[in-house]
Amino acid sequence: MLTSKQRAKLRAMGTELDTIFQIGKGGISEETVKQISNALEARELIKARVLENSGYTAREAAEALAEETSADVVAVTGTRFVLYRESKNKKKIIID
Repeated sequence: MLTSKQRAKLRAMGTELDTIFQIGKGGISEETVKQISNALEARELIKARVLENSGYTAREAAEALAEETSADVVAVTGTRFVLYRESKNKKKIIID
């Protein structure tokens, strides 16, 4: 679980990230969860976007994916959200 200070630091870092995933009309599939989990392992911090035709709000998608991937929701802004999960093998982000 992240503290508010850690979440603020990650939120600031997340504003500069490129969006690497889009949740569209296919919704959240097993393949989507697998790809996001792999991206979290490699990068620790990712930004995704929910398209209007997905049937999800950004908050709903973020919470569903966070639960499926054991990640933390860092921020939800408009149609975009940022997820964080510490890498098991190569820790890149120091959030003390």
